[in-house]
Amino acid sequence: MHPLAQTSRKLSEGVSKLRFSEPTAFIYNPLEYAWAIHLQYLQLAGQGKKKVVMLGMNPGPFGMAQTGVPFGEIPAVRDWMGLQGEVEKPSPEHPKRPVEGLACTKSEVSGRRLWGLFSEKFPDARDFFKDHFVANYCPLVFMEESGRNRIPDKLPASEKKPLEEVCDQHLREIVEILEPEWLIGVGGFAKKRAEEVFQDRDIKIGTIIHPSPASPAANRGWAEAATKQLKEQGIWT
Repeated sequence: MHPLAQTSRKLSEGVSKLRFSEPTAFIYNPLEYAWAIHLQYLQLAGQGKKKVVMLGMNPGPFGMAQTGVPFGEIPAVRDWMGLQGEVEKPSPEHPKRPVEGLACTKSEVSGRRLWGLFSEKFPDARDFFKDHFVANYCPLVFMEESGRNRIPDKLPASEKKPLEEVCDQHLREIVEILEPEWLIGVGGFAKKRAEEVFQDRDIKIGTIIHPSPASPAANRGWAEAATKQLKEQGIWT
Protein backbone atom coordinates (compact mmCIF):
# COMPACT_ATOMS: atom_id res chain seq x y z
CA MET A 1 0.00 0.00 0.00
CA HIS A 2 1.19 3.55 -0.81
CA PRO A 3 2.68 5.20 2.32
CA LEU A 4 0.15 8.04 2.05
CA ALA A 5 -2.66 5.49 1.87
CA GLN A 6 -1.38 3.87 5.05
CA THR A 7 -1.31 7.19 6.87
CA SER A 8 -4.79 8.08 5.55
CA ARG A 9 -6.12 4.77 6.88
CA LYS A 10 -4.52 5.50 10.24
CA LEU A 11 -6.07 8.99 10.28
CA SER A 12 -9.50 7.59 9.41
CA GLU A 13 -9.32 5.01 12.17
CA GLY A 14 -8.11 7.62 14.66
CA VAL A 15 -10.89 10.15 14.02
CA SER A 16 -13.54 7.41 13.91
CA LYS A 17 -12.88 6.72 17.61
CA LEU A 18 -13.63 10.32 18.62
CA ARG A 19 -17.01 11.44 19.94
CA PHE A 20 -18.73 14.77 19.37
CA SER A 21 -21.76 16.29 21.09
CA GLU A 22 -24.55 18.75 20.23
CA PRO A 23 -24.81 20.96 18.27
CA THR A 24 -22.78 18.54 16.11
CA ALA A 25 -25.49 16.10 14.97
CA PHE A 26 -24.01 14.44 11.85
CA ILE A 27 -20.42 13.50 11.03
CA TYR A 28 -19.21 12.33 7.62
CA ASN A 29 -15.86 10.62 7.13
CA PRO A 30 -15.17 10.49 3.37
CA LEU A 31 -11.98 8.50 4.01
CA GLU A 32 -14.38 5.63 4.74
CA TYR A 33 -17.23 5.88 2.23
CA ALA A 34 -15.24 7.60 -0.60
CA TRP A 35 -12.05 5.59 -0.10
CA ALA A 36 -11.92 4.29 -3.70
CA ILE A 37 -11.52 7.78 -5.22
CA HIS A 38 -9.39 9.02 -2.33
CA LEU A 39 -6.94 6.19 -2.99
CA GLN A 40 -6.82 7.04 -6.70
CA TYR A 41 -6.08 10.64 -5.75
CA LEU A 42 -3.16 9.58 -3.54
CA GLN A 43 -1.79 7.37 -6.32
CA LEU A 44 -2.01 10.25 -8.81
CA ALA A 45 -0.87 13.11 -6.58
CA GLY A 46 1.37 11.44 -4.02
CA GLN A 47 4.23 10.07 -6.11
CA GLY A 48 7.75 11.20 -5.20
CA LYS A 49 8.88 14.18 -3.12
CA LYS A 50 7.16 17.58 -3.36
CA LYS A 51 8.19 21.19 -3.32
CA VAL A 52 4.85 22.34 -1.90
CA VAL A 53 2.13 20.81 0.27
CA MET A 54 -1.03 22.90 0.41
CA LEU A 55 -3.21 22.38 3.46
CA GLY A 56 -6.94 23.02 3.72
CA MET A 57 -9.09 22.83 6.84
CA ASN A 58 -11.73 20.11 6.40
CA PRO A 59 -14.11 18.84 3.69
CA GLY A 60 -16.87 20.96 2.23
CA PRO A 61 -20.31 19.40 1.64
CA PHE A 62 -20.03 19.44 -2.17
CA GLY A 63 -16.31 18.78 -2.48
CA MET A 64 -14.35 16.21 -0.49
CA ALA A 65 -17.58 15.08 1.19
CA GLN A 66 -18.70 13.87 -2.27
CA THR A 67 -15.41 12.71 -3.80
CA GLY A 68 -12.85 11.98 -1.09
CA VAL A 69 -10.48 14.51 -2.72
CA PRO A 70 -9.49 17.71 -0.87
CA PHE A 71 -11.45 20.69 -2.25
CA GLY A 72 -12.93 18.01 -4.52
CA GLU A 73 -15.05 19.96 -6.99
CA ILE A 74 -16.51 17.26 -9.26
CA PRO A 75 -15.43 18.52 -12.73
CA ALA A 76 -11.84 18.97 -11.45
CA VAL A 77 -11.76 15.47 -9.95
CA ARG A 78 -13.47 13.75 -12.87
CA ASP A 79 -12.22 15.69 -15.90
CA TRP A 80 -8.86 17.24 -14.95
CA MET A 81 -7.57 14.53 -12.61
CA GLY A 82 -9.36 11.75 -14.50
CA LEU A 83 -10.58 9.97 -11.35
CA GLN A 84 -13.58 7.64 -11.36
CA GLY A 85 -15.23 5.28 -8.93
CA GLU A 86 -18.15 4.44 -6.73
CA VAL A 87 -18.83 6.44 -3.58
CA GLU A 88 -20.81 4.80 -0.81
CA LYS A 89 -23.11 6.52 1.67
CA PRO A 90 -22.23 7.86 5.11
CA SER A 91 -24.34 6.49 7.92
CA PRO A 92 -26.34 8.26 9.13
CA GLU A 93 -26.80 10.61 6.18
CA HIS A 94 -28.35 14.05 6.63
CA PRO A 95 -31.42 14.36 4.36
CA LYS A 96 -30.36 17.88 3.36
CA ARG A 97 -26.76 16.83 2.63
CA PRO A 98 -26.97 13.67 0.51
CA VAL A 99 -23.76 12.11 -0.78
CA GLU A 100 -24.06 11.44 -4.52
CA GLY A 101 -20.40 11.05 -5.42
CA LEU A 102 -19.42 12.12 -8.93
CA ALA A 103 -23.12 12.41 -9.80
CA CYS A 104 -23.46 15.42 -7.48
CA THR A 105 -24.47 18.46 -9.54
CA LYS A 106 -23.80 21.10 -6.88
CA SER A 107 -20.56 23.07 -7.03
CA GLU A 108 -17.97 23.43 -4.29
CA VAL A 109 -17.03 27.07 -4.86
CA SER A 110 -13.77 26.86 -2.89
CA GLY A 111 -12.74 23.80 -4.90
CA ARG A 112 -13.80 25.34 -8.20
CA ARG A 113 -11.57 28.33 -7.49
CA LEU A 114 -8.61 26.36 -6.13
CA TRP A 115 -8.44 23.62 -8.75
CA GLY A 116 -9.52 26.11 -11.44
CA LEU A 117 -6.37 28.15 -10.83
CA PHE A 118 -4.13 25.08 -10.78
CA SER A 119 -5.66 23.55 -13.91
CA GLU A 120 -5.31 26.84 -15.77
CA LYS A 121 -1.59 27.02 -14.88
CA PHE A 122 -1.06 23.26 -15.39
CA PRO A 123 -3.41 21.91 -18.11
CA ASP A 124 -2.08 18.40 -17.40
CA ALA A 125 -2.77 17.45 -13.77
CA ARG A 126 0.35 15.30 -13.65
CA ASP A 127 2.49 18.40 -14.21
CA PHE A 128 0.91 20.09 -11.18
CA PHE A 129 1.37 17.03 -8.97
CA LYS A 130 5.07 16.72 -9.81
CA ASP A 131 5.79 19.47 -7.28
CA HIS A 132 2.48 20.04 -5.46
CA PHE A 133 0.23 18.05 -3.16
CA VAL A 134 -3.08 19.19 -1.61
CA ALA A 135 -4.30 17.79 1.71
CA ASN A 136 -6.91 18.61 4.32
CA TYR A 137 -5.93 18.96 7.96
CA CYS A 138 -9.10 17.26 9.22
CA PRO A 139 -11.00 14.66 7.15
CA LEU A 140 -14.36 15.00 8.92
CA VAL A 141 -17.46 16.97 7.95
CA PHE A 142 -19.41 18.28 10.96
CA MET A 143 -23.07 19.25 10.58
CA GLU A 144 -25.73 20.57 12.90
CA GLU A 145 -29.28 19.19 12.94
CA SER A 146 -30.31 21.89 10.44
CA GLY A 147 -27.63 20.76 7.97
CA ARG A 148 -25.52 23.82 8.73
CA ASN A 149 -21.78 23.22 8.41
CA ARG A 150 -19.73 23.35 11.62
CA ILE A 151 -16.00 23.97 11.27
CA PRO A 152 -13.42 22.27 13.52
CA ASP A 153 -12.38 25.62 14.99
CA LYS A 154 -15.85 26.00 16.54
CA LEU A 155 -15.73 22.71 18.44
CA PRO A 156 -15.41 22.90 22.24
CA ALA A 157 -11.87 22.46 23.60
CA SER A 158 -12.72 19.03 25.02
CA GLU A 159 -13.49 17.81 21.48
CA LYS A 160 -10.99 19.92 19.58
CA LYS A 161 -7.89 18.78 21.50
CA PRO A 162 -8.24 15.01 20.81
CA LEU A 163 -9.08 15.80 17.17
CA GLU A 164 -5.98 17.98 16.83
CA GLU A 165 -3.77 15.27 18.30
CA VAL A 166 -4.84 12.81 15.59
CA CYS A 167 -4.75 15.36 12.76
CA ASP A 168 -1.40 16.86 13.85
CA GLN A 169 0.17 13.40 13.72
CA HIS A 170 -1.22 12.80 10.24
CA LEU A 171 0.21 16.13 9.07
CA ARG A 172 3.63 15.17 10.47
CA GLU A 173 3.47 11.89 8.55
CA ILE A 174 2.53 13.61 5.26
CA VAL A 175 5.54 15.92 5.61
CA GLU A 176 7.78 12.99 6.52
CA ILE A 177 6.72 11.10 3.39
CA LEU A 178 6.69 13.98 0.88
CA GLU A 179 9.57 16.08 2.35
CA PRO A 180 8.23 19.41 1.02
CA GLU A 181 10.22 22.62 1.10
CA TRP A 182 7.00 24.58 1.69
CA LEU A 183 3.83 23.95 3.69
CA ILE A 184 1.14 26.40 2.60
CA GLY A 185 -1.93 26.99 4.74
CA VAL A 186 -4.99 27.66 2.59
CA GLY A 187 -6.50 30.20 4.96
CA GLY A 188 -5.66 31.20 8.52
CA PHE A 189 -6.78 28.04 10.33
CA ALA A 190 -4.53 25.73 8.30
CA LYS A 191 -1.55 28.09 8.56
CA LYS A 192 -1.95 28.24 12.35
CA ARG A 193 -2.05 24.45 12.66
CA ALA A 194 1.03 24.14 10.42
CA GLU A 195 2.93 26.66 12.54
CA GLU A 196 2.03 24.89 15.77
CA VAL A 197 2.90 21.42 14.50
CA PHE A 198 6.22 22.44 12.91
CA GLN A 199 7.44 25.19 15.23
CA ASP A 200 10.71 23.27 15.78
CA ARG A 201 11.14 21.94 12.24
CA ASP A 202 13.10 23.30 9.30
CA ILE A 203 10.21 23.78 6.89
CA LYS A 204 9.00 26.99 5.28
CA ILE A 205 5.42 27.84 6.18
CA GLY A 206 3.39 30.22 4.06
CA THR A 207 -0.22 31.00 3.27
CA ILE A 208 -2.68 31.86 0.57
CA ILE A 209 -6.08 33.43 1.02
CA HIS A 210 -8.90 30.88 1.45
CA PRO A 211 -11.08 30.63 -1.68
CA SER A 212 -14.32 30.45 0.32
CA PRO A 213 -17.29 32.47 -1.01
CA ALA A 214 -17.77 33.60 2.62
CA SER A 215 -14.60 35.68 2.21
CA PRO A 216 -15.21 39.12 0.65
CA ALA A 217 -11.53 39.31 -0.34
CA ALA A 218 -11.75 35.95 -2.15
CA ASN A 219 -14.84 37.14 -4.00
CA ARG A 220 -12.94 40.13 -5.35
CA GLY A 221 -10.58 37.94 -7.41
CA TRP A 222 -9.23 34.93 -5.58
CA ALA A 223 -7.06 33.49 -8.37
CA GLU A 224 -5.18 36.76 -8.86
CA ALA A 225 -4.69 37.24 -5.10
CA ALA A 226 -3.48 33.66 -4.52
CA THR A 227 -1.13 33.80 -7.52
CA LYS A 228 0.35 37.07 -6.23
CA GLN A 229 0.90 35.52 -2.77
CA LEU A 230 2.57 32.42 -4.21
CA LYS A 231 4.89 34.57 -6.33
CA GLU A 232 5.71 36.94 -3.46
CA GLN A 233 6.67 33.98 -1.27
CA GLY A 234 8.94 32.66 -4.04
CA ILE A 235 6.92 29.47 -4.57
CA TRP A 236 5.77 30.27 -8.10
CA THR A 237 7.69 32.26 -10.67
